[in-house]
Amino acid sequence: MTLALETTDLKIQLRLDDAWFTVCDLSRLLPGRGVAALLPDGRQVALFRDRAGELYAIDNRDPFTGAAVLSRGLTGTHQGRPYVASPLLKQRFDLVTGQCLDDETVRVAAYDVRTA
Repeated sequence: MTLALETTDLKIQLRLDDAWFTVCDLSRLLPGRGVAALLPDGRQVALFRDRAGELYAIDNRDPFTGAAVLSRGLTGTHQGRPYVASPLLKQRFDLVTGQCLDDETVRVAAYDVRTA
């Protein structure tokens, strides 16, 4: 989903099971930067907005270290796919699928995201 930068009254929602959960205001996400949010079950999610306005959400926990740091990682693209690189050991995670680009046996959860 692509949104205009001037749209600030919208809420970001994630699909959890069969319902949508409101996480935060769209204005909290700066293009190219991540934000961590707490889910109702105690897990953390990393939310991202790229410079084109696309929204992404993956688990915030780095599976290699166990630290909740993916929201602090650097974003980029690899072969046209958006990713975030963990700030600790630099493994890259596809923001659409959650697949680790550096180790095909590792994946984090990726969430459907929308604005409402």
